[in-house]
Amino acid sequence: MPRPDGGESVLSPEALEANFADIAPPLTPDAALVESSKCLFCYDAPCTIACPTHIDVPAFIKKIMTGNLTGSARVILDANPMGHSCARACPVEVLCEGACVLNERDEEPIKIALLQRYATDHVLSHDLKLFSPGVDNGRKVAIIGAGPAGLSCAQDLRRWGYAVTMFDAHPNPGGLNTYAIAEYKMRPPTALAEAKKILELGVELHCNVTIGRDIPFADLERDFDAIFIGIGLGATRDLGIPGEDLGGVQDALSFIEHLKTHSYPDTRVGNDVIVVGAGNTAIDAATQAKRLGAQRVTIVYRRGEEEMPAYPYEYELAKRDGCEFRFFTVPKRVLGNGAITGLECVRAELGAPDARGRRQPVEIEGSEHVIRCDMLLKATGQLPRAEFAREAGLTVEGSKIVSSKPNVFVGGDAASGGAEIVNAAAEGKAAAARIHALLSSALAVA
Repeated sequence: MPRPDGGESVLSPEALEANFADIAPPLTPDAALVESSKCLFCYDAPCTIACPTHIDVPAFIKKIMTGNLTGSARVILDANPMGHSCARACPVEVLCEGACVLNERDEEPIKIALLQRYATDHVLSHDLKLFSPGVDNGRKVAIIGAGPAGLSCAQDLRRWGYAVTMFDAHPNPGGLNTYAIAEYKMRPPTALAEAKKILELGVELHCNVTIGRDIPFADLERDFDAIFIGIGLGATRDLGIPGEDLGGVQDALSFIEHLKTHSYPDTRVGNDVIVVGAGNTAIDAATQAKRLGAQRVTIVYRRGEEEMPAYPYEYELAKRDGCEFRFFTVPKRVLGNGAITGLECVRAELGAPDARGRRQPVEIEGSEHVIRCDMLLKATGQLPRAEFAREAGLTVEGSKIVSSKPNVFVGGDAASGGAEIVNAAAEGKAAAARIHALLSSALAVA
């Protein structure tokens, strides 16, 4: 791959492909049968309760055990339209698998994610049509953002007979599923195939369209009976330190998006990479930089190991990939002359809690030091899309967009401030139900 200094790749195309191979390979038919037979088919299944979309896990596993893969997939995708991507990228360790009763018996939990993938892959590989659009009811709904929340909303609305038109700023649908999930978890073709299944219900999709720039929000309010907003979050937060504009400094999501939309050798990576932040996006950026061939990847975080937002299994993955961690380390200045050569930092310790109860880092005098690097990736959280909110006449509360308009609904990361695919799917479905309740009551009155 190209280096910042223009040098040649140190890894062959074959090595790169191996580095980004599926981190959780699919089950074979025999393995799926064995795994499904381990389920206890709990009546009040904790796994179902733990899932934000409340998939009937025992039901879909029982159908796998009896060879009914189509029926299994229908159970999954009826509850969670993002069942394909969630099977690959959902934090099941802290959701369904974490709630499995086998954990209480000191046994391994059922591999729910792999069984879910086994069933939903059957749909994609056989190009099955599980759902049909409802009878046209004469009502039109606009959906802004063709990511997990928007697509989940669209599926239910089409099944109820609403005309659905989607708008997305990207060239392709899928949102973060297509552009921001670690490549070794899920590749864009899967995200696009998942989106295609929903679009085939008769959803009209307009890509490369930014509402507020290309089409005024007021036009949608005039032309549609209801609007769902699932635009996600905006730009990555700046570090707010000198030198942040030097060459070699970029945000982690842009780095990941480039990797997912280009061949591996075409993605620029440094020899010594620093990732600032310790959330799941930071881990994704760090591990992928390492797998692209970076010799040294250092994650810099101003708090400690116990405070890092990343899930424990993501932390373990980064360590297995050889990433280093510098906890209680606060960035102060990016060094370099035109291009980055290092990051000046200061050590810290945790002080008194802030208004939210989170202890704040207190810098230690005289602990200044420099970490060398030729690339820095910012994974410091994202800002809400405040400009869009103003254009739409909505409000921003913290990192969330809030609607006070009765026919405008917000879901996904735009409403939550950032969560998982499965949360976005749940919010998209919940919004569809609220839209249906609103418009069906209006139809009854009419």
